[in-house]
Amino acid sequence: MINNISKLVLCFLFITATAFAGSITGKVSFKGNKPVPQKIKMSSDQKCLKIHSGKDVESDQVVVNSNSTVRWVFVYVKKGLEGKKFPQPKTKAVLDQQGCTYHPHVLGVMVNQPLEIVNNDPLMHNVHALPKNSPQFNIAQISKGKKNSKSFAKPETMVRVKCDVHSWMGAWVGVLDHPFFAVSDDKGNFTIKDLPAGEYEIEAWHETLGTQTMKVTVGASDDTKTADFTFQGK
Repeated sequence: MINNISKLVLCFLFITATAFAGSITGKVSFKGNKPVPQKIKMSSDQKCLKIHSGKDVESDQVVVNSNSTVRWVFVYVKKGLEGKKFPQPKTKAVLDQQGCTYHPHVLGVMVNQPLEIVNNDPLMHNVHALPKNSPQFNIAQISKGKKNSKSFAKPETMVRVKCDVHSWMGAWVGVLDHPFFAVSDDKGNFTIKDLPAGEYEIEAWHETLGTQTMKVTVGASDDTKTADFTFQGK
């Protein structure tokens, strides 16, 4: 009975906090000479080439959108939530393998949130996660339709995932103890929703372009603040 009451109290407090929450929205821009998209060399696996009908596939490592913004930037609250606890999402995160590439290239999960890894290719993949703060895992998915569920025990930004069969395959997972993160899209936009009022340090992380931070103060009553980042090219 006491445990049930405690759960109800925590739920009420969380609902009350998020009812007066705000959002951080922004855009990740690119300044400088736009890099030439890198082509993935899939010649070592004819099955991968066949999936793409022999056409070139571009790498997701550095993607500058048509409007001079950057895709696949992980934006999250780095400081300002210490000591606070948040419930895990009811939905699982998904890391898919299609066309011998990972989809999405960058994603975020909470600690212990299930990450479902799916093989949608008609060939074998080997999923090798390399966290430093949690146990590594290395699993083979030998055919199309295979699924495995994994999770990470401790926060870490970022965890690299690779395929030991196809050297060009790579993805990144941000593991946090809170749900306040986002990934920039094909227009460079991102939104972090339902953030309790407070002062925060926001970090934008990119695997090649580096990191940037910004201080943002979010007020109550559906306050929305803007946090724009700009990465410099060569």
